[in-house]
This record gives sequence, structure tokens and C-alpha cells, in this order.
Amino acid sequence: MNEVKNFINGEYCASSGGKTFDNVNPCTGSLNGSVHEATRQDVNAAVLAAREALKGPWGKMTEEKRSAILHAVADGIDRRFDEFLAAECADTGKPYNIASHIDIPRGAANFRVFADAVKNFSTEAFQMATPDGNGAFNIAVRKPKGVIAVISPWNLPLLLMTWKVGPALACGNTVVVKPSEETPTTTSLLGEVMNEAGVPPGVFNVVNGFGPDSAGAFLTDHPGVDAITFTGETRTGEIITRSAAKGLRDVSMECGGKNPALVFADCDMDKAIEGTLRSVFANCGQVCLGTERVYVERTIFDEFVARLAGEAAKFKLGVPDDKTVDMGPVVSHEHQKKVLSYYQLAVEEGAEVVLGGGVPDMPAELAGGAWVQPTIWTGLADDARVVNEEIFGPCCHIRPFDTEEEAIALANDTAYGLAAAIWTENTSRALRVSTQIECGIAWVNSWFLRDLRTAFGGSKESGMGREGGEHSLEFYTELQNVCIKI
Repeated sequence: MNEVKNFINGEYCASSGGKTFDNVNPCTGSLNGSVHEATRQDVNAAVLAAREALKGPWGKMTEEKRSAILHAVADGIDRRFDEFLAAECADTGKPYNIASHIDIPRGAANFRVFADAVKNFSTEAFQMATPDGNGAFNIAVRKPKGVIAVISPWNLPLLLMTWKVGPALACGNTVVVKPSEETPTTTSLLGEVMNEAGVPPGVFNVVNGFGPDSAGAFLTDHPGVDAITFTGETRTGEIITRSAAKGLRDVSMECGGKNPALVFADCDMDKAIEGTLRSVFANCGQVCLGTERVYVERTIFDEFVARLAGEAAKFKLGVPDDKTVDMGPVVSHEHQKKVLSYYQLAVEEGAEVVLGGGVPDMPAELAGGAWVQPTIWTGLADDARVVNEEIFGPCCHIRPFDTEEEAIALANDTAYGLAAAIWTENTSRALRVSTQIECGIAWVNSWFLRDLRTAFGGSKESGMGREGGEHSLEFYTELQNVCIKI
């Protein structure tokens, strides 16, 4: 059995309280191993180690040296690609053919991109007049923000953790990471890579556990933490934001979503079907940017529904290392229960079940896994809970619309505002519609295309703040103005 320990000050540490919890394989329901739950004492040790490293070797290191080390971290992930891949898929149940193209490569890329970004984004300088006529110069200087608490999710564990750790370290900060209790293994494994790459002890720390009265709360409440970055559900984000208010600490929140897709009659139908299949069902629907509400222009509605359902019906469910598998299980039995409760609710609310709606028949060795069917509904009212609440499973509701104005209104009729996908071959419509959608990122004729230089984040209840490119540098640094009188 695999034993996942905390990683503090460059060393793997057992829980000081002797507490562990199970790491369960979502494909089979069997144990992957045990995870050491960090106590308040363990979290305190991690934060203190991070503060010492901030004052010591990491804080005094040149930008060029830090950048070189982070490139070495990325190279280390590449060298141990198969280990990271196996660990990520064992924790999440996702197919190798997805994680090998997205999760692991992008996890490494996050270090490379931000290691270079800190050397290439400029700050500002202004010359000003003074009463004596000699003038003065104002120069902006970026300084590390301090110790960053990183609370990362279970759906893309390595990718979304490094999306935060990469820029945080590149800017000279130190971090304490609390990965999801469901998927701790690749975050723990990264500690070995950090040591191999020459990252000083205390720069990267990992504490495992849960949220309330566990590692998550201990970390976000700790006065030694200078800023908090979080990806996860909105309710948890609100709790963390309240914690961050003590001491007026900065927060970056990427929270829930109930993302729309708008499919216009002038779309390329093949593109729209392929893209919507991915946006609804990729990673078993467990993607914060995924589509759960699909709005289709009435003249093509029946064709679109039939084709999407026909393609989704072909999906093969199975174990990660089967190269022919399209979809794995959801992450846990607890999450399976949540998704299935919405499947039942959809029927109670009057949905027509076009596809799925239950648990698939799986071979005996997989019968204990957290499996759900890819599911498509039509016919629900706009105020149905299934249409308005985030499910985070492989499912969507499809509804017809008649006018562009109606489609925009439907897309914006949500408490969330993370992402949207728009399918049209009319460039004017693409620009007109995309800029009216209340969301952080709007894709046109695509989905999940991410340039790491661009702003990423949500509006409304989908979050606050932006990361990516210079926006990450803004969050992970304090901008100081130095005024020099001539």
C-alpha cells in the first residue's frame, strides 16, 4: 500500500498526531493506500519552514537562479512522467490517454512558462517635475508577497496545483500546499522532484487533510500566511475568504460554474458536436470550465440533440490504462452519490432523459467503483434545480432558443460566471455575443484552449481575481514604488 506523508522543510513527515485516512481507487473501490493527516502542529511547522526559506536562500536568490531551478523542476516531472501519470490516474480514475496529454505535460509547462515570465514582464517608471526643477523618478519594483497557501482541487490535481505553485515560486514566494484529500499523491511526489532540482528546504511544503477542523482550516487561519489561492466550490471559497479577512490577506478564488454553450444555426455542426462532447464529458464532466447548459437554435435543435446523444452513447467506460477507454469513474463514491442525486432530481423535475441517467453495468472487478453514465436531458424548465445548480458530472441539459437576444439572456441567467462556449461561423455574431456573456473566458468555436499568458478567472459566484501571465505576477507579488529625488 502506498503511504502518502506530509512534506515539510524538504522532508517527508508522518502525522504528528498519528492520524491517517484512506486513499481509495475510484475505479474499484479498493485502497490505493493511506494518507497522513496533518495536525495544527504540522501545519504550523510547514508555515514556519516557509517563512524561514523566504528570509533565507530562496528570498536572496537571483531571478535567473530561481528560473533555472524551476526549469529543472519541469524537467524532473518529464523524467518521471510515467510515475506522475500512474499516480494521477490511480487517484482520479481518469484515462491515461487524457492525463498523458493534459494533466502531466501542463503540470510541467506551468513551471517553464512562469520561470520565463518573471524575466520578461516589465514594471513601470515615471519621471516627474519637482519645485526645484531637478525632478524625480518613480520606479516600480516587484517583491515576493510572502508565504502563499495553495488550496488545490481533485479534478486536475497536478495541473491546477502547479498553475499556482509555478508562478508563486517564480516570483520568489514560498508555499504551503493543501491538496484535495481525494487526490494527494502527485502533490506529494512533487516534493521529491523539488529536492532533486535543488529547491531549498521550506520553499515547497505539503500538508494533507480535510477542510473544517483539519489541515485546510489550520492553514487558511494561520497568521503566518500572507495570501491564499484556491480552486474549488463556491461555498468553500466563501469560507476561505472570511478567514482571509483576518489580517486583510489577499485571495485569488476560482470557484464553481454552471457554464453555457450557445449553438447557432450557422455553426459548423461537426465542430459544435465534437467540441460540446468534450466540454460536457471530458474528465467525466469534472472540469470547472465544462458545459452543463447547452442552448441550441431551434432550427437545428433536433439534429443537434440526436447527434450529441449518438456520439456520447459510443463512449467506452473503463480503467485508466486501457487505451480504448473514453471515460473513467467520478472521483469518489461520495461524489457519485451527489451526481446520481441530480440524475434522480432531473426525472422528478420533469426531464426527458435522452441518454443515460444511472449507473452503468461494469465487470465484476470494477463493480465497486464510482461509475455513472454519461447523461443528456431535455425538457426542463429554466428554473429547475438541475439547470441552475452545479453538478460536476458527465451530464448536460439541452434547450432550444429562437433569437440571439434570448440566447444571451439564457446564458447569463445564472449566479455563476466562469466560462462559455459559442458556436457560430458568423464573425460579427461571435464578437457581439461573446462580449455580452457574463463570464471570465468565452470560447468561440473551441473549448479549453488556454494560453497561459492570458487572464484566467471567474465573475459573480465563480470567483474573484485573475491569474495567468502578468496577472499572476500581480497577485503573487507586492508592487512597491520607489521615488528617487534628483
